[in-house]
Amino acid sequence: MRIDKYLKISRIVKRRSVAQEMIAAGVVRLNGRPVKASSMVKVGDIVEVAFPRRTLKVSVICNDELLLKKGNRSYEVLEEHAVEHKDIP
Repeated sequence: MRIDKYLKISRIVKRRSVAQEMIAAGVVRLNGRPVKASSMVKVGDIVEVAFPRRTLKVSVICNDELLLKKGNRSYEVLEEHAVEHKDIP
């Protein structure tokens, strides 16, 4: 499954278009490398997403579209932490 579609179906990102924009901005990594929206996700891959206020690192445990649409768990959270923003004077 394409990573942009995976991010949407797994509910990590709300819309596929937003996932594509995040990928284009370089804030999504697959196994430690920047990706294209067409990159394929496999079970066991590590996906990292840097949101504005937090970062999320997950391990893919399911990439079957039919199972994901039924509500099955698609990932296991490995790391999640808030990003602190310092005010610039």
